[in-house]
Amino acid sequence: MNRLTFGPRPGEYDRVRKIGLDQWVGEQLEPNAIPDDDADRFVAHYTSITEDETSLARAYGLPGDLRKQGGIAPDTAELRVANRASNQIIADLREAKIARAVLSERQLREVLTDFWENHFSIFADKGSDKYMLVEYDDSVRAHSLGKFRTLLGAVAHSPAMLYYLDNWTSRADSDRVTLAEVDAYRKRAASEVSYEKARNEIFVDRAGRITIGNPNARAPAPYHPTIRHGKGLNENYGRELMELHTLGVDGGYTQEDVIEGARILTGWTIRDPNHIGTFYFNPGMHDAGEKQFLGYAFPAGHGEDEGERLLDIIARRPSTAHFIAWKLCRRFVSDSPSTELVERAAEAFRRTDGDIAEVMRTIVGSPEFFGLSAYRTKVKSPFEVVVSTLRALNATPDTLQRDVQAVARLGEPLWGHLAPDGYPETGDAWLNAGAILNRINFGVQAAAGQIPGASVKSWPPAAALTNAPRSVQVDSVVSILFGGDVSAQTRIILNQGNNPIAGAGAPAPAAASKAQPQNQLIQILGLALGAPEFQRR
Repeated sequence: MNRLTFGPRPGEYDRVRKIGLDQWVGEQLEPNAIPDDDADRFVAHYTSITEDETSLARAYGLPGDLRKQGGIAPDTAELRVANRASNQIIADLREAKIARAVLSERQLREVLTDFWENHFSIFADKGSDKYMLVEYDDSVRAHSLGKFRTLLGAVAHSPAMLYYLDNWTSRADSDRVTLAEVDAYRKRAASEVSYEKARNEIFVDRAGRITIGNPNARAPAPYHPTIRHGKGLNENYGRELMELHTLGVDGGYTQEDVIEGARILTGWTIRDPNHIGTFYFNPGMHDAGEKQFLGYAFPAGHGEDEGERLLDIIARRPSTAHFIAWKLCRRFVSDSPSTELVERAAEAFRRTDGDIAEVMRTIVGSPEFFGLSAYRTKVKSPFEVVVSTLRALNATPDTLQRDVQAVARLGEPLWGHLAPDGYPETGDAWLNAGAILNRINFGVQAAAGQIPGASVKSWPPAAALTNAPRSVQVDSVVSILFGGDVSAQTRIILNQGNNPIAGAGAPAPAAASKAQPQNQLIQILGLALGAPEFQRR
């Protein structure tokens, strides 16, 4: 449950034991069949991310709209108000992400949504991206346990991704013919040969010249494209699509494949990119020449279908199966998963045409998943630390940004990673002396009621333990949070109440012999939430 959820809430261990692990895993792999009313009701309060795009643009007075009206200086009061209002969108989205992680019964879907949004990482503070992340978040969540090709296509059509990696500006270089020019030529050719012949046999050579491919066809003279000025091809998305999203850095592609892939994806752009944009294909930007990508020929004169074919090719490459399988094994089993496990997961990916649920079924059913060598080896990310703490305390999600701020203070501001490679998935990146201290302090603060919605009072076992002797409190906390399994050092710390590295940010611990039972319980629970066993999954 620590691997497939963000940590159990009180009572969930017993429920899973009652229905059986296999049935529970099977339910989690079919999230749409699980009622999720509590999470849905809570998220519905964030109107800035639940309204339709037109209402959202009208209600929040987006800065892009004001600038398009003209004559508004960057530092005017009106624009500052609009900026503050538009920032509410990303604030609500961050809160909603935590709320779903805390409350949702569809826990595996939320864990995988977090995984995929890090895999397909986007930086929220780049221009207009904050407006587009609402659609992106919904889309990734909807496809997080479906076919990888469907998920990849949803991301590729996402205005947030096209904006972040600059594909929305990518267009045919000035010496290349565009699809709009090809279409115009087809109309000219259709007057002298049949339209079907013109459509099927038109040819654009690599120099950008358009001719009719059938030498017997009577066609207009070769057409040379108009020389265009300004920005041309942008390789950013084409490169990251292969290196980070599918094939992996050693996936068998070349720099020429990067260029050709970027040419194929020209014209995949955004309508109204100044604020809440929508995807559309622009033939006036698309390079209509012939292309060669990963050994496949792409004939001239095609449009958006070329991009779909590219996604088909890379989604089904063996290197993609291996790369995605390796990343999933690394997330759910070990920072260094075995070659054998990765290959079994990759085979499941290939056999099922990239069915993510079936790949997960293979991983979760593996001996490695349950192996002692993988037990508590995965270090929780800051997001996981905060959410698992809230779940352990049976907390209500915060609406005051304190939990969002806590995630950021621990080192993982949501949608705040500048580079497209996402936050680290390995423990060494998250653990150092300062990070450990901050995690311990957060646990103590949460138990002490310093995090809105969380406190020892919200923890169901607290009522029976408040007046119990310290030894009973320690045994109960260890049993409930850790299944009775903690190190001797952790048990000593909980019994003595003196953590050697606790810092000034935590409430001062009372001596074990003098503290009142209720204060003792707060102290014990807080230290347990900061213990190494709780920081791992």
